[in-house]
Amino acid sequence: MKRVLFFVLLVIAGCATNPELEILVEDLEVPWAIAFFDDDSFLFTERNTGKIYHYKDGEAKRIGSLPTKPISEAGLLGIAIDPDFENNKWVYVYYTTENTLNRVSRLVYDKELKNEKILLDDIPGAVYHDGGRIEFGSDGKLYITTGDAGERMLAQDLDSVAGKILRINPDGSVPDDNPFPDSLVYSYGHRNPQGLAWYKDNLFAPEHGWKKNDEINIITPGTNYGWPLVECTDHKGYEAPIRCFDEWTLAPGGATFDKSGNLYVAGLKGAQVRKFTLRDGAIVAEEVFLDGLGRMREVKYHKGYLYMTTSNTDGRGIPHPGDDKVIRVRV
Repeated sequence: MKRVLFFVLLVIAGCATNPELEILVEDLEVPWAIAFFDDDSFLFTERNTGKIYHYKDGEAKRIGSLPTKPISEAGLLGIAIDPDFENNKWVYVYYTTENTLNRVSRLVYDKELKNEKILLDDIPGAVYHDGGRIEFGSDGKLYITTGDAGERMLAQDLDSVAGKILRINPDGSVPDDNPFPDSLVYSYGHRNPQGLAWYKDNLFAPEHGWKKNDEINIITPGTNYGWPLVECTDHKGYEAPIRCFDEWTLAPGGATFDKSGNLYVAGLKGAQVRKFTLRDGAIVAEEVFLDGLGRMREVKYHKGYLYMTTSNTDGRGIPHPGDDKVIRVRV
C-alpha cells in the first residue's frame, strides 16, 4: 500500500466539469466500506483480506483484522463507528465467518481493535447476496442490510434475518419501537441491498435486482418491498421503488447524500458514481457524476468531499495501475 500525495485531473463523461480527483490510498484488495471519526480521519475495510485500516494525517495504518472467508461477494464488508465513540471506543463490523455465515460484531478501538463481542450471528450467507452495509441513524440505532443468500423466499420470511434491513440497539438488543414485536426486522422483501443513506430522517437504500432491475427505495418501518414476488416496475400490492433500472444494470453499492440533498450511488457493473436530484422524495434528474475508474464500491460524503473506493480487484473488474484505491473529490 502506498501513500499518494498527488492529484489527478480526470475527464468525466456526462459531467459539466472535470473534478479534481485525489488518490488517498492505493494498492488495496477490494476496499469495501468507509466510516468517519469526528476528527475527519476514517476507517476502511478490505473485503478480501479481512484487514481494517485507519486513515489519518495522510497515512493508512492497519489497526486489526478479522478471520473472514472471502468468497466472491462474501468477506469483510461494512464498518460503523459508534456515535458516542469518545466515551465507549466502539466500532462495529459485518463480516463472513469460516462457515459462510455472516456476523455483526462490536470491537473496542484503543490503538488497535480488540475485545470482539458478537452482536448478531448466523446471518444467512453465501457466495452471492450477503448485503453487508451497516450505518448508524440519527436515532442512535444501528441499521444492517442483509441479502437473501441465494434463497429467495427468505426475504419474505419474517422469522429469518435474510433479505432484510435490520435495526438494533448498540448492544445488539431489539429496540422497543421496532415495527415487529421482539424482532430486529425493520423492512423486508429485499434481494441484496448494499447501501444506506439518510436525508432529513428519510432512509434510502439502493438494491441489486435480478437481470437488471436494480432499485432505489425509500425505506419505511414494517414495509414489504416485494422480492422475490415482484421487483422494479411490477410492484402491485408492494412498496414501489423511486427508481427502477430496467433498461441497464447499475449494480449499486454504497450511497450517500451531500449537504444539498443530492443522492450519490456507486455502481459496480455500471462502473460509475451516479448523481440523483430529488424533490419531495422523487427523483427529478440524474446524471453520471464520475466514471472512467472501473467498478465503484463505496461513496461517502464528508465535509465537502465525496470519498469513494474502486472495486476492480474483486474478480469481476479489470484492475488499473494502483488498484484498488480510496479516492476523494470535492463537490
